[in-house]
Amino acid sequence: MITSIVMALVIVAVAGVAYVAGNRFGRKSTEGLVAQAEELAARLLEDARREADNIAKEAELKAKNAALEAKEAAEGELKEKKREIQVQEKRIQQKEEHLDKKSALVDQKEMDLLKKEQSVSTKEQALAAKEDELTKAASEQRARLEQISGMSAEEAKNTLIEAMESEAKHDAAKRIKLIEEEAKETADKKAKEIIAAAIQRYAGEYVSEKCVSVVPLPSDEMKGRIIGREGRNIRALEAATGIDLIIDDTPEAVILSGFNPVRREVARLSLEKLLADGRIHPGRIEEVVAKSEEEVEKAIKEAGEQAAFDLGVHGIHPEVLKLIGRLKYRTSYTQNVYQHSLEVAFLCGIMAAELGINVKQAKRAGLLHDLGKAVDHEVEGSHAVIGADLARKYGESPKIVHAIAAHHEDEKPSTILAVLVQAADALSGARPGARREMMESYVKRLEDLERIATSFNGVSGSFAIQAGREIRVMVSSDQVSDEQSVLLARDIAKKIESEMTYPGMIKVNVIRETRATEFAR
Repeated sequence: MITSIVMALVIVAVAGVAYVAGNRFGRKSTEGLVAQAEELAARLLEDARREADNIAKEAELKAKNAALEAKEAAEGELKEKKREIQVQEKRIQQKEEHLDKKSALVDQKEMDLLKKEQSVSTKEQALAAKEDELTKAASEQRARLEQISGMSAEEAKNTLIEAMESEAKHDAAKRIKLIEEEAKETADKKAKEIIAAAIQRYAGEYVSEKCVSVVPLPSDEMKGRIIGREGRNIRALEAATGIDLIIDDTPEAVILSGFNPVRREVARLSLEKLLADGRIHPGRIEEVVAKSEEEVEKAIKEAGEQAAFDLGVHGIHPEVLKLIGRLKYRTSYTQNVYQHSLEVAFLCGIMAAELGINVKQAKRAGLLHDLGKAVDHEVEGSHAVIGADLARKYGESPKIVHAIAAHHEDEKPSTILAVLVQAADALSGARPGARREMMESYVKRLEDLERIATSFNGVSGSFAIQAGREIRVMVSSDQVSDEQSVLLARDIAKKIESEMTYPGMIKVNVIRETRATEFAR
C-alpha cells in the first residue's frame, strides 16, 4: 500500500513537472502528457485504495480469528474449572456423608454410655445397700461373739497376737536349729571350696620355651644352596617336613612357617644339620629329616616320662606320656604348655595336701588337664573336651576325666578335684610374668573395668589397680548405704563376668565413707 502511494506521488510530481515544462515549451505538447499522468495517478490511487481495503479486511479477519481462538481457550479453561469444581463438590459431599455417619455413631455410643451409667448407678446403689446390711450383720455377729466369749474385740485380738507370737518363736527356733545342722553338714565341703579358690601361694620360676620359627644362616650365600637348582632342594625339604620355608630379604635367616609345632621342630633340626654338614640335595634331605624325626620323637617321650617322674605320678599310658611330651613344643599366650602343665600339677598337689585329699590324684589331674592342646590343631572342638576324650580312651579314672573336661566350664565342676584343677589353671596363667598380652588389649581391659564400674548409679569414681586384677569403686555416701554397697559390689562383679574375658579373678572393692570437716579458728 505504501509503495502504491509513493508511486502515485511520484507520478503527480512528474505531472507537475510536465505542466511546468508545458508552460515553458508549449501548451499543446504538454497537455497530453498531463492527461496521461493524471490517468496513471488515478489508476495508482485506485489500486492503492483497493490494496488498503484488502489489508484492512485481512487484519479484521485475523483479529476475528484471534478472538475466536481466545474465546475457545477461555471456554476450555472454564470447562476444566467446572470439572474440578464438580470433583471437589463430590469429595465434599462424600466427607459430609462420612461425618454424618460418624456423628450418628457417636450419638449411638453416647446413648449406650448413658444407659450403662444408669445401670452402673443402679448396681452401686444395690451394692451400697448390701454393704450396709453386711456391716450391720457383722456388728451384730461381733456383739454376739463378745457376749458368748465374755471378751471384747480388743481382748480377743491381743490373745490371738500372743498365740501367734508364741507359735512364730517356736517355728523360728526350729528353723535356726535346722539351719545349724545343715551348716555343720556342708561346712567342711564349703570350707574346702573356699580354700581351693583362695590359695595362691605358689610362684615357681617361669621358663618361656617358644617354638623356634627362624633359623639363622652363616651367610646369605646359603640361601641359594637351600633353594637348589630350580628349587628342588626347598621343595624336597617342604615335602619331607610339611613345613613352609620362607626365604626373603631377611639377612642371614630362613623363616619356618607351619601350624604343627612338632613338624616345625623337625624342620628346624633338619635344616641346622644340613647347614652344618654342607651337603644339601634331595637324597640327603630325606635322610636327615628321618633322623630328626626319630630324635624329636625320642625327646617327646623322654619329656613325658620326666614329667611323670618329677611329679611322682605312675601308671600313665605311654601314648598319653607322648602327648604330654608334645606339649613341650606348644605355647598358649606365649606360655609354654608343658611348663604350665607341670606348674598346675604342683599347685594341685599343694592345695590337695592342705585340704587333706589324694595328692597324687590331684597332681595327675593337673598334669593331664591340657592334654587336648597336643592335638587341638588336628581335632575339632574345645581342648578340654578333646583332652577328656583322650584320657577316657587311655583308661584314666572318671574323676580325672571330669576334672579335665570341667576346667574351662565345658562341664559344671561337681567334685573338689575339678575345682582344684580349675583354680590351679587360673593361678598358673594369671600370675605376673606367666603370660604376656599386647599393650592395646591391656589398656582396653582397664578401660572396660572402669566403664562397667561407673555405669552404676551412685558411683563417683573407679580405679583399676593391680594390673587390672582389682577395681576400687568410690560411691557417694548420700546415695548408697552400707547395705546397698554390698549389693553394688556383687552387681559389678556379675556384670564384669558377663561382659569381659580375663584370666584369673578380679577383686571388686566398693568404698563408702562419710567425711565431716570443720575448722578451729
